[in-house]
Amino acid sequence: MNRHLRLFTDWLLYTSLFAACCATGLCMATERLLTGDIPALPGPLHVLVFGSTLLVYNVHFIMKRSTPQLSDRYSWTQRFRFWHYVFSAAGFLLCAGAVFFLPAAILWCCALLALLSFAYSLPLLPFRNKKRLKDFGRLKIVVLTGVWTIVTSVLPMLYWQKHVSDYPLEILLRFLFMFTLCVAFDIRDMQTDLEADIYTLPNLIGLRNSYRVMNAALLLFALLSVVQYLRYPSLLRLGGELLTVACTRLAITYTREHPSDKAYLAYIDGMMLLYAFFLLLPDLSTG
Repeated sequence: MNRHLRLFTDWLLYTSLFAACCATGLCMATERLLTGDIPALPGPLHVLVFGSTLLVYNVHFIMKRSTPQLSDRYSWTQRFRFWHYVFSAAGFLLCAGAVFFLPAAILWCCALLALLSFAYSLPLLPFRNKKRLKDFGRLKIVVLTGVWTIVTSVLPMLYWQKHVSDYPLEILLRFLFMFTLCVAFDIRDMQTDLEADIYTLPNLIGLRNSYRVMNAALLLFALLSVVQYLRYPSLLRLGGELLTVACTRLAITYTREHPSDKAYLAYIDGMMLLYAFFLLLPDLSTG
């Protein structure tokens, strides 16, 4: 039983199905704020976000060749690479089907996001030595954080025809949250990035300072959550955000002590799904 559970967990994490669920959950959390209701599944936006996450991440691992020899994810990919092709195709079909039901504003935004996402992993840039966005260490975290922030907060605003300028605090909260998670993944990749001459934030400021930056981002996230409560007085939402901060801190501590691809994908990525779960809980006090 344990072996079958482990095989299923590996499949769920390494095919990026779990990451796709996390991204979709965060979109739904934003929709809850915008509309006051828990969105019904599956909507065209959910299909797009789920499919695009599958497509981008599986294409990334189809193309990826250099990785630490002890990477459990790389070992799984070597044995089950066909799953990346399966879910790349599935993601493409989901995206292709969703575009017919989405407004033009989202499609234009998605075109830019797709360009950034594929240029991050694939050698599309016209430079001699640095052909991917991730090769520019200082840009790596900005691109990742920016794409995740736009996908999970701005796209729902466009979908529901809300003015993005009306929600600067919510976008900043999402940026801080995703920034924290992205720094954690950059810490995981420190050695690999350094060997590839990629100087990401952790390689520039050091491990200790990187953890300080994450702590500062989480503290600012907590403070801004209180400010957000003054705009949208929901104790359930505030409590969920503060619980997310506490759980994220625990996840960071755990992965620091037990670093592995599986731990990062399950616990660091899992904070997105936990955050979404808290924000999607029905507020019985307003019912």
